[in-house]
Amino acid sequence: MKALKLHELTAHEIRDMLRKREISAIEVIEDTYCRIDSVEDSINSFITLTREKAYEDAKKVEKTIKEGQEPPDLAGIPMAVKDNICTEGIRTTCASGMLADFVPPYSAEVYERLVNDSCITIGKTNMDEFAMGDLGNPCDGSAAAVASGEVCFSLGSDMGGSIRQFAALCGVVGMKPTYGLVSRYGLITSAPSLDQIGPITRDVHDCALVMNCIAGHDSKDSASVRIQAEDYRSALISDVKGFRIGIPKEYFGEGTDNGIKKLILEQIKVLEDLGAHGEEMSLPHSEYAMQAYHIIASAEASSNLARYDGVRYGFRAGQYDNLEDLYVKTRSRGFGAGVKRSIMLGAYVLSSDRYDFYYKKALQIRTLIREDFNRAFEKYDVIITPVTPGVGLDSWKKIEDTISVYMTDVYTAPVNIAGIAAMSVPCGVKDGLPVSMQIIGRPFDEKRILQAAFACEQNSRIGGYQHEI
Repeated sequence: MKALKLHELTAHEIRDMLRKREISAIEVIEDTYCRIDSVEDSINSFITLTREKAYEDAKKVEKTIKEGQEPPDLAGIPMAVKDNICTEGIRTTCASGMLADFVPPYSAEVYERLVNDSCITIGKTNMDEFAMGDLGNPCDGSAAAVASGEVCFSLGSDMGGSIRQFAALCGVVGMKPTYGLVSRYGLITSAPSLDQIGPITRDVHDCALVMNCIAGHDSKDSASVRIQAEDYRSALISDVKGFRIGIPKEYFGEGTDNGIKKLILEQIKVLEDLGAHGEEMSLPHSEYAMQAYHIIASAEASSNLARYDGVRYGFRAGQYDNLEDLYVKTRSRGFGAGVKRSIMLGAYVLSSDRYDFYYKKALQIRTLIREDFNRAFEKYDVIITPVTPGVGLDSWKKIEDTISVYMTDVYTAPVNIAGIAAMSVPCGVKDGLPVSMQIIGRPFDEKRILQAAFACEQNSRIGGYQHEI
């Protein structure tokens, strides 16, 4: 009989086995770290591992189960946390020399909710410095940890597409929730009006379980919205009869790999066979999204990262002549090239003689993009697009080609600009590499997005992508 490999299971499969006492939480953690030890040198997903804490937490879950109590859905499930989400007592670096030794005195709200549901923290995952998206490698970080079997799910952050793009390139599921649905308290962000925490999981079912835990109002987050609690598991049905699907022509034009277009249109046909109706439509201001996005993100980064000056906390240059010299040396040595480039661009567009021409105009375009989506959702239940222009590392260019790097956000950033919800779902394989599609929905209509995603997953028999180690 083939030995059971727990790291190949989904969170809901492990949950069911734990409740039936077919396996123990300790066995799950042992298998998890065994997997990490065997593949991490190739994957490089983690900045920090938390073995001792994980085993302590697993023992607590075991005690609860042995006492006959039914644990929460995610109890005993191994998770990873992106290293820009604060975790009390656990180093949180943002992959930056500026915060190399920072240990937060408090935890992010989303992390607290998962810990309170007895989720088990495996470690903090690799990322771009301050999540600026300049040199992101999809084989590192939260998505790769899930795809390679190192954890069942991870928490990521999505400022212009990080959750969805990395999930797509690794062949797993990633959701960017509506802005304000999931608390951002404890997220170290450079662009707070764009950034949103969300889950990366192995399948749609697991995504619903994590959303059940992390969604909801938080008084500590000024942008958090008071809405009625949802049970996202109720969206796990294959019924999409009557769904109206918008297919924006701007997202299927020149620059997108033809193989990706073909696979996505085949998935839309799957939904149509189930009773949905798809038709071409337009989001006319999408062509201006990238310019607006990078101006807004850089402007906010310039302002938010000003706090890292060597005076209050974080890295501090060892030798300096005066206060100005301290600022210059600390920020020059503490930040990487991509972050410094964004800070300089942000300072430029916010300068008094450039503000109206760049930043104000970017905010006006933001309004137009939001209005495009609002009009579209008067007619359509969901909008389906590509996630990335290409597959694999070909869509993540080298630093020498900075413009190409920026353009990888072309299909995802409009969602952040508008503050709405979207999800990346695997839809096939091209040249041996995973392809995903993006399902975009109305604000706070994550259930409809999950329902469409679940219908595709269940009727297309497309499983999660596993890295060749």
